[in-house]
This record gives sequence, C-alpha cells and structure tokens, in this order.
Amino acid sequence: MVTLKDIAAEAGVSITTVSNVVHNRKSRVSAERIAKIWEIIEREHYVPSMTARSLANDQSSIIGIVTHITPQNTGSTVDDPFMSSIVASVEQRTREEGYYLMIRSAEDEDALASLIHSWRLSGLILTGVFQDDFFESMKKLGIPLVLIDSYVDDPDICSVGLEDEQGGYIATKHLLENGHRVIAFASPSIQPGGVIEQRLRGYQRALSEYGVPYDSSLIFTQEITVQEGKALGRKLSEKPEITGIFASADMLAAGIMAGLSECGVSIPRDKSIVGFDDHYLAQLAIPSLTTIHQDAEQKGFLATEMILAQLRRKAIVDKHIILPVRLVERSSVRNLNQSLPHHE
Repeated sequence: MVTLKDIAAEAGVSITTVSNVVHNRKSRVSAERIAKIWEIIEREHYVPSMTARSLANDQSSIIGIVTHITPQNTGSTVDDPFMSSIVASVEQRTREEGYYLMIRSAEDEDALASLIHSWRLSGLILTGVFQDDFFESMKKLGIPLVLIDSYVDDPDICSVGLEDEQGGYIATKHLLENGHRVIAFASPSIQPGGVIEQRLRGYQRALSEYGVPYDSSLIFTQEITVQEGKALGRKLSEKPEITGIFASADMLAAGIMAGLSECGVSIPRDKSIVGFDDHYLAQLAIPSLTTIHQDAEQKGFLATEMILAQLRRKAIVDKHIILPVRLVERSSVRNLNQSLPHHE
C-alpha cells in the first residue's frame, strides 16, 4: 500500500508538503506541485487516514445526513425511493469535493451530539426537523448545518424546501377539475409545522375554492410502506363514495393502487389517484401515476452546496431556497365530467 513517504519521494517534495496538500493546506504549495501530487494520489489510489485528518484539523472529512430523528420511525432511509434520490445526490457532490458521507439516525439531541463529537463531523444535513427543543439544541452544536423539508423559522439556518402547500393544492384541484367531489387524503402522521401539514392545507384550500366541505373522515394516515399502502387500498375499496385519492407520496400511492387492484377496483375507472414526488415508481405503476413533480436530486445538490460554502466560509446569497412543483399528468385520473364509452 502506497504511503505519504512514497508519494513525497516520487513527487520530489517533503512528506509535510504532501500532507499539506492532502489536508487542503495548500497556501504555500505551487499549483504545479499540487497537480503532480494529486496525479500520483489518484494513480496509486491513495486514501488518507481519516483518524490523522481528524487529529490534524479537529474535524473529519465526513458530512452527515440524518433523515430519521424520532424513535417511531422504522426501516432504512434507503427504503424510501425519494430519500434515496436525495442521498445519492449528496453523496455524489460530497465525493467530488473529497468528503465522505455518513447516513445515520438520531433519536434525540444527545444521540446527535454524540454522533457529531465522536466522528468530528464537518457538516450536517437534516430532514424533517421541527421548531422544538431538538432544533434548539442542534443549533448549539457548532458545525455547518442545512435543513431539508423543514419548516423552521430561523433566518440564520440554511434550508432547502418545496412548495408543499401549492403541491397539495394542485393535486387536489386536478381531481376537482375532473369532477371528483369525495376525495381522500392519504399520508403519514400529520405533525404541526411539517411538510404533510402544508400539503393538507393545499388540499383544504382546493376544496374550499370549489365549495366542497372539508370532511376529516376522509383523512387517512399510516406509515409510508408498501404493506401499509396496500392495506389502505383494501380499506378504500370498501368506500365506493370516494372517487378521488390524493396520496402525499408516490410510494404510498403505489401501495394503495396495489391494494385496490387486489380487491378488483379499477384505476381510473372506479377510483382516481394523484401522488406526490414523481419518482420512477410513478411511471412503473399500472396505470402510470399522475403526480406532483419535485426535484429530489436538486434538493440534495443545493443542500450540499450550502454545506460546502459554510465550510469554505463563503457568503451564501440565499439561505432559504424553495423549489417549485408541477403536475405531471399520466393515466390514473378519470374525468367524471365525460361519460365512459358505451360498448355494445
């Protein structure tokens, strides 16, 4: 295995110079020597010691992404196709910049603080954080921080979010425009100050605009898993009065569609459904799923750029980015304003 000494000998420089380049302390090293050293490093597949980096800089080259922060959450982050897209985007960008990515969960602020101090994390990306004691403790940890999908009102904390309320409105309005008046809202638990609450508000705004009374009995909450979705689909199959369904995630929508199909309910002939995310599941579903598009990869990219800017002490022009949404029409919504063709 190649060592710093081997690289220094081939490059014709001291071990200290190679170490400075590896640890990004390059102010006294010429561009030519830097290029030569990195050419050798890449050719020999040299991997710097993370322990040595931590001791030298009092922090590692690890950026953490924490996606589940409550004990109630189960399963793996990568089980969720939407979160997998965010993580993949963050991993690619951090790797390009010489950082490593750690994906972990933390049940409370003590667990998160222990994680940060044990690994000397350089920066932290969190999703779904609420304005609570956990957030207040997190602010005091003293490392670069970016929030994704978190409705936290703090001008000093960088965040990347989405037009969640607008997305809920567009999805529900599309069903209403197609003649549906009894529309179910399906989602995980609805917590105050979260993205699901915002999407529910969009659902309510669309109903109000069309003069349709809000009915809490049409709100169905459960975990976003295939089995939970299928179970809800079977439950909805017993409610013929519900002709439209807005599911707050494509993964949940796909499960509902599978459950409905098991019970002989045809989509969109008997029930119409709109999802949220526009992941590949939306195109693989049968029929293909009408959904709200959001750019998960861009969320991850922008969050990583914010972390990198903080690490380099660069000014961030816009600390709070809200990405747009749009409707993608496919085949899962029937227009009730048009009669079905009559077959002789």
